[in-house]
Amino acid sequence: MAFNAFMTLLRTLAFALSAVLPAQISAQSSDFVSPSIVILGDSQIPFGSGPAFLEFFENIKSHCPPTPKQAANLEVLADMKVAVIGVRSTSLHSWTAKMGKAKGAICDVDPKWKVNAGTYGFINTTGNKYKQIGKGDAYQFCKMDMSAFQTMFRPGYYEPKLILLSFLGNSAKRWASSYDQAIKDVETMNAQLPAGVPCIFMTTAPSYSKKITDLRLKAQANVKRAFAETGSQCSFVEGATPETVAANQGNKTYFRLSKSGKVKDPYHPNEKAAKTFFMIAMDDICTAVYEQIEAAMPELAAR
Repeated sequence: MAFNAFMTLLRTLAFALSAVLPAQISAQSSDFVSPSIVILGDSQIPFGSGPAFLEFFENIKSHCPPTPKQAANLEVLADMKVAVIGVRSTSLHSWTAKMGKAKGAICDVDPKWKVNAGTYGFINTTGNKYKQIGKGDAYQFCKMDMSAFQTMFRPGYYEPKLILLSFLGNSAKRWASSYDQAIKDVETMNAQLPAGVPCIFMTTAPSYSKKITDLRLKAQANVKRAFAETGSQCSFVEGATPETVAANQGNKTYFRLSKSGKVKDPYHPNEKAAKTFFMIAMDDICTAVYEQIEAAMPELAAR
């Protein structure tokens, strides 16, 4: 009986190892190379802003003409491997949650389209912007009892030299109604981002609707204050300013229209709007980039 029990145990262990080892071998033999600049956001990226983010950072020297000192610092990003990833209805909380509906927004397969993200740049070599997080070497962000940030930024995987996060809409009610919740979300983010890496948090572009934008402005004020009070390593850039609100709010040419000519999607500015947004926000983004890189130079130079 003891021998039979021992053999049963061996077979059980062999079965368990057969399920685990191929995944480990696949991960170890992956040809994945980390991008040097990582931009993460929500559905505004695949619906309009993705190409603008990519073009801006791939050509950052022309958009943000550097001083000699800034040019020297910018050499840490010389390979300009830019990755832009926007995942459906995600918030900052989605990327720091270890379980539940928030994490599911990133990790669950979209039941209808089977894809939940739009990706651009260095990590996307297929020509098809639509991807499902969890499928492919570049999108392994989902591990049990770990958040997407913890999984992405584990040693040997995503090791960027600049991170830009762009969120607001899907957190608008959460942050507008509770400053304490904004503090909690930013503190969790602070704890999960890789220490010493230049980081910018920029709220997303304003919507077509005044009602939607007013709620987001309240949320933006709370989360901006939270970044300051937590001592976050990230610079904060306001995406909703009087200038960007004036450009987007009520401007039908910046949003998708129905056949009747009515705005059918007030939440996601189109590519034309994204280009204007970056022109307006350019000085603030450039300032944040150079300040962050200069502050992190000792650590970046050692990597």
